Amino acid sequence: MKSFFSKLGFRKMDEMEKDIALKAQRNALIYVLLVLVTWSFYESFKVYTQHTPLNSAPSFLLVTTSLVLILSQLVLQKRVVKGDDEYKDTTPILKIIVVGIIVAAIIISIGAWIVLSGI
Repeated sequence: MKSFFSKLGFRKMDEMEKDIALKAQRNALIYVLLVLVTWSFYESFKVYTQHTPLNSAPSFLLVTTSLVLILSQLVLQKRVVKGDDEYKDTTPILKIIVVGIIVAAIIISIGAWIVLSGI
């Protein structure tokens, strides 16, 4: 399988290529998050002014993208420092997940109240 990918041109990146790829991924993530926030506000404004049905797709994508980012960072950080004696990871993943769910539930309930009350 390794030779198959090497024939296709895939190889291990050096440090400079990894740095460039990470910066490009960061820029793409920031762009996607900004577009989803703008789209969410536009859909909310449209519901407020034109009384159309709410399109929750941008909000759903925004929340799930943020959750994937946070959870993947936590899991990858735990994997990196798993066997390291010098670094003691004290990040409670379960506590962060519970707090994230509570914050998301509060935001969703406030948004639902605003939409249902017709403000």
